[in-house]
Amino acid sequence: MSAPIEFYFDFSSPYGYLAAAGIAPLAAQYARSVVWRPFLLGAVFKLTGSGPLPSLPLKGPYSKRDMVRSARYLGIPFNFPDPFPISTQAPARSIYWLEQQVPERIEAAVLALYSAYFVDGRDISSPQTTASVLAGLGHDAAGVLAAVGEPALKERLRSETQTAIERGVFGSPYIFVDGEPFWGHDRLDQVERWLKTGGF
Repeated sequence: MSAPIEFYFDFSSPYGYLAAAGIAPLAAQYARSVVWRPFLLGAVFKLTGSGPLPSLPLKGPYSKRDMVRSARYLGIPFNFPDPFPISTQAPARSIYWLEQQVPERIEAAVLALYSAYFVDGRDISSPQTTASVLAGLGHDAAGVLAAVGEPALKERLRSETQTAIERGVFGSPYIFVDGEPFWGHDRLDQVERWLKTGGF
């Protein structure tokens, strides 16, 4: 079987949300799996001197308009959340916990957490909210709450974020296909061409 697609994302990323909805179906068309790699975009912004697009001068108003328009174009429900952005340690750590427990259920968890924030406006920075969302999928809420506070999972997320930076990841979503990097939800068409042809 071909190598999996690596999908780097931050749960506070609107474009990460839009890409997350499409990456697994696209991968499946070409007999690929997806490795979900949440990381902390805030650590990247500290290095690049950047910040969330909606907060940047000039880029902010356009980016918010584009996020809403892109979601509408893709047919994906989207409500710009408040507060924005949020810290994403709790949902990110929960995904690495699920990777240890039930890796086959990670995609559903990622999509549920993203939807909770970008559709329902629930503040998933709260461990309790993260646990509640995952409990809705049948996961043990107490187990999630315990996991997001575990030192080992804190270290795992820190390590994954550092690895992402070392690999050149500077935004969300950031996708690796056979080692080739693609940044942005609007690169899924190029990802598909790469999967179809083996490179270009």
